[in-house]
Order: sequence, then C-alpha cells, then structure tokens
Amino acid sequence: MAKHEISKTEVQLKLHELFSALTPEQQEMVFQNLTIHSYKKNELIYCQGETPRELLCLISGKVKIYMDGVGGRSQIMRVVNAVEYFGYRASFSGEVFITSAAAFESSLIAKIPLKLVRKMIMENTRLGWFFIQKLATALGTSDERTVNLTQKHIRGRLAESILFLKESYGVEEDGCTLSIYLSREDMANLSNMTTSNAIRTLSTFAQEKLIAIDGRKIKIMNEPELEKISRFG
Repeated sequence: MAKHEISKTEVQLKLHELFSALTPEQQEMVFQNLTIHSYKKNELIYCQGETPRELLCLISGKVKIYMDGVGGRSQIMRVVNAVEYFGYRASFSGEVFITSAAAFESSLIAKIPLKLVRKMIMENTRLGWFFIQKLATALGTSDERTVNLTQKHIRGRLAESILFLKESYGVEEDGCTLSIYLSREDMANLSNMTTSNAIRTLSTFAQEKLIAIDGRKIKIMNEPELEKISRFG
C-alpha cells in the first residue's frame, strides 16, 4: 500500500454525497484528515479479525469483500463499486472485521478516521441518516444475495454472478464484454461453488452460446437467456 499523489479537491468532488451531509466545519475537518492510498492487484486492504479504524471509500478500481471458510475456501460476499463506502459496519457495532477486503485490480481508496466519523455523527443527524441509508441498502442486497446463493442450482448461481458483475462494473466498448476479468477461482468464490464446477459450467454456457470466453474475459452473448437461467435457477 502506498500513499497516492492526487488532489484532495478532486477526491472531495467524488465524495460530494458525503460532503453534502456535513456542516461547513465538518467538511473542513474531513478535508484535513482525509488520506488517499493506492493498492496493487490482489493486495490486502484489511484483514478478518483486525479492528476497523478508518472509513474507506473506493475512488477507482475494483475491490472484493470476502470471508474465509472451511478448508481454505473463500466466499466473496460482495464487490465494491466506485464511489462506495465500506469498512465501517464493524466499527459501528463495536466488533472486529468479520470479513477481509482485497483489490481485484489497482485501486485508489480514500480513508477518513472512524473516530472523527463517529464524533460527527453524534453532532449531525443528517450524517447519521446518510449511513443508516447506506447500511439498510447493503443489508437488503446481502439478504437477497444470500438466498440466491443458497437456493439456486449451480447454473442459476453462475448466471446470476455474470449478470451481477455486469450490473456492478459494466461492460467494455463492445457493450458485451464484462469490464472485470476474474480468475476461475474468484468466479467460483463469488458463485458459492467449487472452482471445478465454475470451470465446467462456464464451458457449458460457452457451448450453449450464452457467453464467449477469452482467457479471463467473459462476453455476454445471450443476456435474456442468462436472465432466465438466473431467475429460475
């Protein structure tokens, strides 16, 4: 991890939603205490069991939130989009991190001390409501995804993950190729299946011309059919 040379003013513009919930005095405090760090691909951002100390916001890049499971297998709980805040739930509940976070690719992250954030919330109900909305949205998404990953068959889970990645990170200029390139292991961890099942199901989807595969690149060829498999899988 390294500090990144980037204008704080530029970052402040990206964090306009947060800053709009602050008083002028609080905006200045955040501006003075905000730091920006860059992370390399696969670099750990925080680790399960650590004490959260900073509010994190992804400025650019891609980040995964995951949990280590039985036998060394990981489960990707969610992916973080730019601009999205993360790493603060455990602090608000007085816990250590129950997940870990790592960069999918080179990423830029803004950090604000959580001690300052908690102080500002006590003084500013508008800021408190800002985080209540963020947590409520995240909880709803998590509940829905948990049901889908435990009740759907393998084909349905993988189809949902492909569509989930498209919704989260978009596609390249061709309008079809996912703009995130995951390893087969990461795709498996996102879909709650073994790596071998992910490889086999991706191959089947390619044979059925639902997708086209070029290394780690996935091109969606038949989105309506993927949606149908996801919905009824």
